[in-house]
Amino acid sequence: MFIHYLTTKNSRLRCESVTHEVDDFRIKIQLNPQTTHQSIIGFGGAFTEAAAYTLSQVNPNLRETVLKSYFDPTDGLNYTIGRVHINSCDFSLGNYTYVQDNDESLDSFTIERETLLVIPMIRDAMKYTKEPLSLLASPWSPPAWMKSNQEMNHGGKLLPKYYEVWARYYVKFIQAFEQQGLQIDYLTVQNEPAAVQTWDSCIYTAEEERDFVKDYLGPIVHEAYPNVKILIWDHNRDILVGRGDTCLKDEEARKHIWGTGVHWYVSEEFENLGILHSLHPDKHLLFTEGCIEGGVHLNDWSTGERYARNMIGDFRNYCEGYLDWNLTLNEFGGPNHVGNFCDAPIITDTIEQQLHFNSSFYYIKHFSKFVLPGSKRIDSFSEDASLQHVAFIRPDLSIVVIVLNQTENDESVQLDFQIEQKKIFIPKRSI
Repeated sequence: MFIHYLTTKNSRLRCESVTHEVDDFRIKIQLNPQTTHQSIIGFGGAFTEAAAYTLSQVNPNLRETVLKSYFDPTDGLNYTIGRVHINSCDFSLGNYTYVQDNDESLDSFTIERETLLVIPMIRDAMKYTKEPLSLLASPWSPPAWMKSNQEMNHGGKLLPKYYEVWARYYVKFIQAFEQQGLQIDYLTVQNEPAAVQTWDSCIYTAEEERDFVKDYLGPIVHEAYPNVKILIWDHNRDILVGRGDTCLKDEEARKHIWGTGVHWYVSEEFENLGILHSLHPDKHLLFTEGCIEGGVHLNDWSTGERYARNMIGDFRNYCEGYLDWNLTLNEFGGPNHVGNFCDAPIITDTIEQQLHFNSSFYYIKHFSKFVLPGSKRIDSFSEDASLQHVAFIRPDLSIVVIVLNQTENDESVQLDFQIEQKKIFIPKRSI
């Protein structure tokens, strides 16, 4: 059985099943299900305080619609992973930590603030998932008193005398979530460790990150939680290879490193993921954050195309999963405590009490709804570079082929499955 789902700029069929086939074709995409590559972990987004607060400002029905739209495996995007921030991030209502100043014992540690908005949102999302939701945790900044600049914002470094305390802080966080019935499966060392931001941020050189993982974070976390998967970098593709290789070629550090986290800002050098994979094929690659910057972009079709283009490029280079940034934001693209407003696939208008589904939501759906956890990427090849494509074989042995047309030309394509061919019509600006 062959089913063709299509979303277009003009008709916006939004993944409705269509049967439009053609007699001839201009482009051939050859598929080889016999050659498999990386397994796919899944898809998801971030449970930020901003997202949770935004949903607290609208009526319960709208809140439920957002959660169902993302996490329901049948009617939604089938998200299976969520990202959470350790301490505050820019998409929090302000700077905060979980301990009192200078408490090196961490006896004052409490995540009470997260129990007000973020954790209830996670629990309600899990009502829709068939399987337990995997969680990835990332810190944006240690407490100010642990840092060289004595503030959470504007970069600064973690002072070496607090390396051990900060590593124990991660364990405290994992324990606190566990006590709430939530399991942290993945942990990144630091969100964007090469960026001095006006918001919560902390800088590590590659060598500092390597040594922190090797001597402190890895041993301390894995003594308490041996199954937690630690990711390095958690930043852009442009210098991914150098940063990743510095950590992974160290024999002691790599024992504690599951893989490398990637963001999409600055660069679309997808091949860098493939290069790092070739250097360390036993380690993993996970896309941990991406969003459309500069506030809300309602009715902008290019935002969805950016998502699809990046997902195809990364998956073709051994990425194993995709985590979007904020699950939802308000009508301004916030709240954000330093005014760094951005877009989200679903915008929740707290003034008009309505939802706006952006093109990114529908483009993501072509991946997350069909490429189930456990799917493996298979070879797909075309001599024509005008369309982007990627293909997978699912655990049930059905095949998913995703084709993106960013051009202003309608195209006819033959999908060649070796023993079977299908000709399909792919309109301009469609997926």
